[in-house]
Amino acid sequence: MSDALNDDTPVLDLLARMTADSLQASGLDAETLILVRIAALVAVDAPPVSYALNLEVGAEAGIDADAIRDVLTAIAPIVGTARIAAATGNIVKALAAEIELEDLEIALLEEDDDE
Repeated sequence: MSDALNDDTPVLDLLARMTADSLQASGLDAETLILVRIAALVAVDAPPVSYALNLEVGAEAGIDADAIRDVLTAIAPIVGTARIAAATGNIVKALAAEIELEDLEIALLEEDDDE
């Protein structure tokens, strides 16, 4: 168990564990669970960080952009075009933030190698 006081991202780590735990509790396969969660995030107008957490798990489960697009298409008549547009923007922001974090991690590793 990690020490929450010394952990850099205790809340995000907790949310990631909750996401993993929900897979076991739901009885759904990983891909279906994440697609359902993406649909729910759209319905509640979730912020980009919520998408980031679930997209990361989704990528590990083999979910690609086409599957996400299919979910957005399927729920559009229920949640509305504006909600889909907002969700798409939040997904793009989440992916951009992930790319920036990866670039930062690479830069830090390169600095460590130079020392």
